[in-house]
Amino acid sequence: MKICLISLGCAKNQVDSENLAGSLREAGHVLQDDVEGADWVVVNTCSFIEAAVKENIDIILDLEELKKEGVVSHIAVVGCLYNRYDGDLVREFPTVDLWARASDWDRVLAALGSGFKRARALLPGDSPWSRYLKIAEGCDNRCSYCMIPSIRGRLRSTSLRAVVEEAERLVASGAKELCLVAQDLTSYGMDWDGNSHLLELLRILKRDLPDETWLRLLYLHPARLDEPLLEAILEEGLALPYLDIPIQHADEAVLARMNRRVSEEGLRRIFSYARRLNPDVALRTTVMVGFPGESEQGFLKLLAFLKDMEIDRVGAFVFSPEDGAEASKMPGQINAHIKEERLQRVMELQAEISLQRQARMVGRCLKVLVLERDDDGTILGRSYRDAPEVDGIVELIGEGLKTGEFVTARVVEALEHDLVAEVV
Repeated sequence: MKICLISLGCAKNQVDSENLAGSLREAGHVLQDDVEGADWVVVNTCSFIEAAVKENIDIILDLEELKKEGVVSHIAVVGCLYNRYDGDLVREFPTVDLWARASDWDRVLAALGSGFKRARALLPGDSPWSRYLKIAEGCDNRCSYCMIPSIRGRLRSTSLRAVVEEAERLVASGAKELCLVAQDLTSYGMDWDGNSHLLELLRILKRDLPDETWLRLLYLHPARLDEPLLEAILEEGLALPYLDIPIQHADEAVLARMNRRVSEEGLRRIFSYARRLNPDVALRTTVMVGFPGESEQGFLKLLAFLKDMEIDRVGAFVFSPEDGAEASKMPGQINAHIKEERLQRVMELQAEISLQRQARMVGRCLKVLVLERDDDGTILGRSYRDAPEVDGIVELIGEGLKTGEFVTARVVEALEHDLVAEVV
């Protein structure tokens, strides 16, 4: 059968979708990137925040219309949206043919008349050079604004052996960059014996993978990010000098209500130490504005933190009161106008900081992974400073470049998010 697989949401969902795609291909099905003419359209959903839920529901509504018109034969909805709303969704969308929880591939394959066989494959149109390596499922952190533990369950770490074997398979299939993902990388292995085994995993990967393989760490919880781990990354070189450390906020009162289990002083200590170890380390964070009880003074502390720590990359969003989350019932809810105004102030400040940090690279040589040739012929790549999808790119000037290769390029221009560099 011809199947269109639509993957929505985070990088962890991307891994799930690739696992499903591999199983479908092993079963003899053909994957296509267009819904037209598909026997089945399978939507792997996300329900992390209200905006994601709305996007997913809009896609399902569109597919129902296409089914009525005869463009689509069958619809399957799998993943986090069904994990969260199950029976309510089934009643709301009666024309959907199949519902399945996240990673319940047996149910999906059985509906298509096939058995499950573990495999992993790229989705149509995706690049093989940079791949996500999921090392754990679920989360035990219990942040007051987050529904992940309810949607995905408690922390379940993948065994060291299984992670290493998966990494080796991805590299053998052409991957030059592996991005380690989980709800919280620093909690890896804590469900085994109460201790983090992330550093142990990094040492094994560094030993067993080819020397040129890039390892990128996405999401390090600041409450468990300590000096030894920073030293291993930034001095020993166990991973790229790129730290994705979502702080969410920097005001003590807000952090406490968020249940982030870290103080402003602790945040400043970690970020400052990283800068001392490597002044060129790319620091990325995520912040939330408009959390219940966030005062103007507390918000100014957040701005001061971003400025003082010179954060390279920032993802910012407004607080969304999710049904079932503790924070949705907290007093001191902020009105939408103030939320949006604060979000704008964060982004304006960050634009200045980002450009300053980018300008430091002008005249320097960077190792760049060549990724693709744009429609207008522009050759695009990424340096250690750029995570897939969320950060900028490096526009390369050079001839005879091949995708999937590393090149050395001298930066000739810095933009707010991107760099222009000439291949040496």
